[in-house]
Amino acid sequence: QVQLVESGGGLVQAGGSLRLSCAASGRTFNNYTMGWFRQAPGKERAFVAAISWNGAHTNFADSVKDRFTISRDNAKNIVYLQMNSLRPEDTAVYYCAADSSQITICSSRPYDYDYWGQGTQVTVSS
Repeated sequence: QVQLVESGGGLVQAGGSLRLSCAASGRTFNNYTMGWFRQAPGKERAFVAAISWNGAHTNFADSVKDRFTISRDNAKNIVYLQMNSLRPEDTAVYYCAADSSQITICSSRPYDYDYWGQGTQVTVSS
């Protein structure tokens, strides 16, 4: 079992930055692809970014490329999402997810992830 707890959300003005953290429990965290997804009111959950188990591979949604970065610290069991140049359309609940399959790498499909956090709200004001 893996438990994921997100933190770092909040209210920020457009153009600002936030860093989300996802703390994971479980000895096998280091083997998992980790992803970030977001869900805005009335919309489906959407892929944001993913990072492979060793950080060698990353994947980003087109809408956040060049603005967001993803990183992980396997010694601390934490994944980060650094969000810069935030826009009002980035407003959503952000979820951390873990893919334990070790088959897919940096998948953008929610159904490839089998562990999810409870989410953290990010609100960007214009």
